[in-house]
Amino acid sequence: MSSVLYDAPGPRAKRRNILFSAVFLVALAALLWWVFNALQDKGQLEWAQWKPFFGGTEAWSTYIWPGLRNTLKAAALAMVIALPLGAVFGIARLSDHAWVRVPAAIVVEFFRAIPVLVLMVFGQALFAEYTDISSDDRPLYAVVTGLVLYNAAVIAEIVRAGILSLPKGQSEAAMAIGLRKGQVMRTILLPQAVTAMLPVIVSQMVVIVKDTALGGGVLTFPDLIAAVSPMSSYYGANVIASFTIVALIFIAINFALTTFASWLERRLRRGRRSSGPVLDPKGASVGGTMGTGAGGGAGDLGGMN
Repeated sequence: MSSVLYDAPGPRAKRRNILFSAVFLVALAALLWWVFNALQDKGQLEWAQWKPFFGGTEAWSTYIWPGLRNTLKAAALAMVIALPLGAVFGIARLSDHAWVRVPAAIVVEFFRAIPVLVLMVFGQALFAEYTDISSDDRPLYAVVTGLVLYNAAVIAEIVRAGILSLPKGQSEAAMAIGLRKGQVMRTILLPQAVTAMLPVIVSQMVVIVKDTALGGGVLTFPDLIAAVSPMSSYYGANVIASFTIVALIFIAINFALTTFASWLERRLRRGRRSSGPVLDPKGASVGGTMGTGAGGGAGDLGGMN
């Protein structure tokens, strides 16, 4: 079936697509077979390498669970702080007042341009030089600071783009009935923009979870990545097994986060579709969209005539 945006493939295109798919599958199978043989030759698939993770709980209780708690703690703190901060700066960039809009734009563009690892290292040095935070807690503060500064700037752009993507007629109609700009933003634009922005915001939340690994790799933050080295040293040369377990944990966390966001987005969209005019006891429409109200008013005038 063809449409304006898509042309159905013909017989030759179908044969070509089947050929390309078969070649890709063969190449993928060959790559997987090569990886399997390489790991097998190096002894990385022996049970002794994986036994600490499946044959007991010592590795989990000593290294993985503490590292997972720290990863989730840093990610949760960064999300809780970055989301409202980014929303404030995103709305500020839409202000009619230059003294609000320009400083917000400078802050957002500045922190968006700096790598998050540089912000973490800078935070580590700042806390060491000018605060009394203990050396044990300093990596957590540095990781959260870097994640908040960078991701708040990114979320600000997401919020700004989401609000600007809405039809201008909605804000114009709201102002025409006497709503102030703050009321329009709070009651009309933001509720709709949140639904549109949700997939992108969740993608940024996934980035936050993954970027906590930078603290473990560089700042000695005791997260999941930092747990790989002591696990490998204690249990022997099972680096591949340790990284595989940590990678699967990250995949599970991010998959759960994405699944929850998809469910929430569907629920929000269903709620908007199911909302409609409210009926009074006599069956007359007393609410709904502006168009419905106008039609009802015309019908009442016609009945009076």
